[in-house]
Amino acid sequence: MALRVLGVTQNMRTFMRGVDMLKRYKSAATLQKTLLNIPATQVTKLDNGLRVASEDSGASTATVGLWIDAGSRSENEKNNGVAHFLEHMAFKGTAKRSQTDLELEVENLGAHLNAYTSREQTVFYAKCLSKDVPKAVEILADIIQNSKLGEAEIARERSVILREMQEVESNLQEVVFDHLHATAYQGTPLGQTILGPTKNIQSIGKADLTDYIQTHYKASRIVLAAAGGVKHDDLVKLACGSLGGLEASVCPAEITPCRFTGSEVRVRDDSLPLAHVAIAVEGCGWTDQDNIPLMVANTLVGAWDRSQGGGANNASNLARASAEDNLCHSFQSFNTCYKDTGLWGIYFVCDPLQCEDMLFNVQSEWMRLCTMVTEAEVERAKNLLKTNMLLQLDGTTPICEDIGRQILCYNRRIPLHELEQRIDAVSVGNVRDVAMKYIYDRCPAVAAVGPVENLPDYNRIRSSMYWLRV
Repeated sequence: MALRVLGVTQNMRTFMRGVDMLKRYKSAATLQKTLLNIPATQVTKLDNGLRVASEDSGASTATVGLWIDAGSRSENEKNNGVAHFLEHMAFKGTAKRSQTDLELEVENLGAHLNAYTSREQTVFYAKCLSKDVPKAVEILADIIQNSKLGEAEIARERSVILREMQEVESNLQEVVFDHLHATAYQGTPLGQTILGPTKNIQSIGKADLTDYIQTHYKASRIVLAAAGGVKHDDLVKLACGSLGGLEASVCPAEITPCRFTGSEVRVRDDSLPLAHVAIAVEGCGWTDQDNIPLMVANTLVGAWDRSQGGGANNASNLARASAEDNLCHSFQSFNTCYKDTGLWGIYFVCDPLQCEDMLFNVQSEWMRLCTMVTEAEVERAKNLLKTNMLLQLDGTTPICEDIGRQILCYNRRIPLHELEQRIDAVSVGNVRDVAMKYIYDRCPAVAAVGPVENLPDYNRIRSSMYWLRV
């Protein structure tokens, strides 16, 4: 009887495996079909070198923007902060439009005009109805070519930026990541903050802003990207009319090499309730072949917040340990890429007494990635990465941002089905190899803010970056 039951059970398992495989096959086939049916990204290069890239989904709205290959990395110690200052000045009026005229025009269209600055890029974009794309392109072109940069507006904007700096200083995650860059890339442009030091904000003038525009706002370093209800041929004509006069760069933009330094910075403040800690090793650049395996490894470590719960049911080992042993309030792994380098690591927030235990578990998980990661874990991480990849492209604005960034980073937009295949091709061996290459026995960069007395000293942290085998 027991043998008969066992036989039935095995048959049921075989049957259920077949059903499960069929479901997965259908799911994979549906995903593949979905990825292949996504509208193609069309790219056209104008005579002056400016690139126009768009994806037409036929939507009733659109996002259109200018992605410029210049950020705080393009600055030096004397003018650090000028790119972000310029982003603020862009909406303060042009030769054609006063600030009031610009604001009224955008409001009457029912559009949204926005901008942001990162370490390697400056972006100006507009969200609007599809029929208003020509007007949005004309406004964006006017902003980057004809900003007035009046002395009165510059003086007013100084106080705005100084207030913004105070707000950033109250966001401890931002503070920790600025410290992490400052110590990891010390003495190089990537170590500078995006907002710049207070003394620079107080001294930046019209000459500095004009010089930055003339040096970096060249046609070959700019991408006009659009997504939603936008016709590519029409967008190219608009670009020729509004941006065709931009000066072409005589020589390609040079990248200042930014060396990584294993080091630490601690800002001890016992008045804060929680410790904020980031630890990272040097990762790779956007175009490096190791980028996808490192993304999978990053997804495998995962993220967790105490409000999520989960406990013993968390798939991530580190999340499970954090929940069961109350190691931290939250953590998130990150894989920050730049042109030729990157930061791969983890940021966590914990009680002062848990710093040592949390860091021990983080480094143990890193060592496990290098030596004992399993096939099931890698498969789960790959599926989660593909899901996140699709979820992040929900709406015209994230799609437009993806287009602009990828054209600047890769000089093309990687189709989603190609990205999916590259993720699927990652094996357990690949993950172990990149973990050994970038994590094992490497000097990390550490930044910590708050009551961090119990965080182990740097030598102990460094000695936990490898396992001795007997």
